[in-house]
Amino acid sequence: MAEAKDDTIANRISRALADRIISGSIEPGARLRQDHIAEEFGSSHVPVREAFRRLEAQGLAVSEPRRGVRVAAFSLGEVKEVAEMRAALEGLALRQAGPNMTAAILDQAEEATRAGDKSHDVRSWEEANRTFHRLILTPCGMPRLLAAIDDLHAASARFLFAAWRQEWESRTDHDHRAILAALRQGQIEVAASALARHVQWIGKKPVRTGSGATREAFAIIG
Repeated sequence: MAEAKDDTIANRISRALADRIISGSIEPGARLRQDHIAEEFGSSHVPVREAFRRLEAQGLAVSEPRRGVRVAAFSLGEVKEVAEMRAALEGLALRQAGPNMTAAILDQAEEATRAGDKSHDVRSWEEANRTFHRLILTPCGMPRLLAAIDDLHAASARFLFAAWRQEWESRTDHDHRAILAALRQGQIEVAASALARHVQWIGKKPVRTGSGATREAFAIIG
């Protein structure tokens, strides 16, 4: 019974920490202090250690000898890898989804695109963008593929929030509109190719770290 309770607490802790890491409120390289986290969640060290293991499995944390557990940093190479994986998997999903696409789904996706265009902060834009992608890909009916894509979107969100958490400008997403136009015309291969190009666009900007230094940040803007 105690093990089940610890597992439930570990789930709660890992979800909370994952959200903070993905949102950028805990920066790459920051140390995750076991004592502090156990105190915050009113738990023993056992579920905290399990939560750390889960974060490591997600690629959000790393355990270093004599340095404890830290938030994993990421490189331009990792951003490119996620972009390539998204292009391949989302293209596959859209090709399978095409025959099941309906006008109602496309109307909802267009509404999500308009919501993204009106967003004045990165969180609301990311939510609208993810909604667009989910709407046009879900009809593929392949839950394992969709779960893998969801994981890649979580990684994309982390890159995005690390770079654009404090500054965001509204933008018109012409790629989404081109994808929707192709789908409305039944041009599934054209739409899939446009989607693959769309998710491989990587933006770059300088950001100031908590220590006051400046670093280059990269993110998938799609």
